[in-house]
Amino acid sequence: MITRTEGAGPARLASALVAAGALRSDWLPAFHAVPRDLFVPDRIWPGISDGTRQNPLVDRGKDPDAWLRAVYSDIPLTTQWDDGSHTGDGLGRAPSSSSSQPSMVFSMLADLDVRDGQRVLEIGTGTGWTSALLAHRLGAGNVVSVEYDPGVARAAQENQRRAGPSPLVVVGDGQLGHARGAPYKRVVATCSVGRIPRAWVEQTSPGGLVVTPWGTLYGGEAIARLTVGGDGTAHGRFTRSSAFMRLRQQRRVLPPHTAFLGGQEWPADGARTTTALSPVDLSGWVEQFVTGLQMPGAFWSVERYDDGSYTLWTYSTDALSWASIDYEPGADRFEVVQSGPRRLWDETEAAYLWWDARGRPGFERFGLTVDGDGERAWLDSPDHPVPAVGDAHT
Repeated sequence: MITRTEGAGPARLASALVAAGALRSDWLPAFHAVPRDLFVPDRIWPGISDGTRQNPLVDRGKDPDAWLRAVYSDIPLTTQWDDGSHTGDGLGRAPSSSSSQPSMVFSMLADLDVRDGQRVLEIGTGTGWTSALLAHRLGAGNVVSVEYDPGVARAAQENQRRAGPSPLVVVGDGQLGHARGAPYKRVVATCSVGRIPRAWVEQTSPGGLVVTPWGTLYGGEAIARLTVGGDGTAHGRFTRSSAFMRLRQQRRVLPPHTAFLGGQEWPADGARTTTALSPVDLSGWVEQFVTGLQMPGAFWSVERYDDGSYTLWTYSTDALSWASIDYEPGADRFEVVQSGPRRLWDETEAAYLWWDARGRPGFERFGLTVDGDGERAWLDSPDHPVPAVGDAHT
């Protein structure tokens, strides 16, 4: 165990997290005993508090003050790119491991609502900070963490040995959980999923909780807090917006833009219409979430132009349908082109109108039920499932 003197940075961060309501009194001792700086590598790419962009590299060896400021700011820190294949100081193609934003870490721990003596399974060890916090609170013997990347797992174990109590870190597929240590009273994931792995529910004892980021293919993501029943089902509400890296085994593999036009120039065989619904109105995180709930098998991309205009493309995963809508600043109507058996822009409008007619609910009014038939999102109550767009007005 390393004895450290708390500096101004940790104290300021603790005060800010307490004031924001993220860090509660029961987690304050763990925050001070398990300092974040022991879990952050020397080379990091700081993020921003309300998005997924990364700032340039901060190297502890070259600028230790900037490194410490980043560590004790309420921001996520990218610690690995491209599953470890990235080299150099620039940004990689895709972040693949990080130290999560502290306010999100402690908000999720509050959602987890642990009690003394409970066993916890964490999916996605990362730097090891979250499982070390849990180990300090519950005892190392009550915490198991699963990490897919062997190098990330080794680094996390070294971090935890420096900090104190060291939980069991298992290298493996997080979707499978860790049956050998089951049952668990709590399961928490530090990566997002688009479907809840069955093993997580099966390895949680009745009355226990599964807390995980959950997002649609189309976009948008929130923290699901699910109570596991004695019948093997789980259900609960979303608690807050989130933006986590996807569980590696559930990463999206999507057809490219070139797969949709059949080698023809736009608009190919598309049918032209116009709409008064601006694509700007669909760009928010909750709007994407609601659209994705109602439009399974759909995704989007944006083609931007120098004058501030852009084209929003929507595609089907079977590569049979596409739609484009051209946004121009100041316009009150926008050109739409659609092709294929699905009229994807019509679906998008129907999804938006369904949400708008119900008062534009936020994440906290939505919930999720998981059972042997799969999973279903609902609004306000499990008795009100979110419909697919074809059923949106029934």
